Amino acid sequence: MTARAQTPTRVWVEQIMGTVVSIHAVGTGGDEPGVAQAVADCCAQLREVERVFSTYRDDSDVSRLRRGELSLEDADPRVAVVADACQAAERATGGRFSATWQGWFDPTGYVKGWSVEEAARTFLAPLIDRPGIVAVGINAGGDVRVFTDTSSDWSWHIAIADPRRHGEVLATLDVRNGAVATSGTAERGLHIVDPATGSTARHTLSATVVADDLTTADVWATAAVVARDLDWVREAPLTAGMIVDRGGRVRRFLSGVEIEVVAAA
Repeated sequence: MTARAQTPTRVWVEQIMGTVVSIHAVGTGGDEPGVAQAVADCCAQLREVERVFSTYRDDSDVSRLRRGELSLEDADPRVAVVADACQAAERATGGRFSATWQGWFDPTGYVKGWSVEEAARTFLAPLIDRPGIVAVGINAGGDVRVFTDTSSDWSWHIAIADPRRHGEVLATLDVRNGAVATSGTAERGLHIVDPATGSTARHTLSATVVADDLTTADVWATAAVVARDLDWVREAPLTAGMIVDRGGRVRRFLSGVEIEVVAAA
């Protein structure tokens, strides 16, 4: 997520949910106190979500649920909301995404996209109505949500890592309003599991999805890595996307239709 050199941009960087979160405010108003407060409130909400949902914290609601120390009814109300949403995502993706495939509730693959979307809409999106702010965006470990003033010609340039060549860029997407999520092997290696088999998904190196919101983009990027074909694309609520398969082919699609297949380099 990059900014033009001639445009003033204020950037905040925090470590949240086990990853680096950066928030960018574009325009001359980035130094206003209200902007910094909105950023602080956004980060505070993300940390609160981490406290409730982290599978790495013994005292989180999700960990206590798994150990049988807490019922869903007594948990933070957001846990039930996320549990219902995960069930809906499992149905929508044909089982390619699941928060319960291990036999217990682990919403890790859903919570980051959902929490960033909720916090960004609540605290960051309103900033574009403030004088001097033309765009605002958040990058959480490579998953990006951006907002741009409709009267501005600003466009975000979002780089997609090449899973075949460490440190190199596969493509750059221009997005004004929306979300981009990438799942795959570029940063964390083989870590996505096919819920149907319990084995690591290996036939797709990376999947990048562009959607109206980060919740949708994140879920479907994960599902795309698990999928063995592109049949799902026609039904998914996506704007565009890109898949790099195990053989190195780059397959691009737009509004549910595959538009290009590039031979392995």
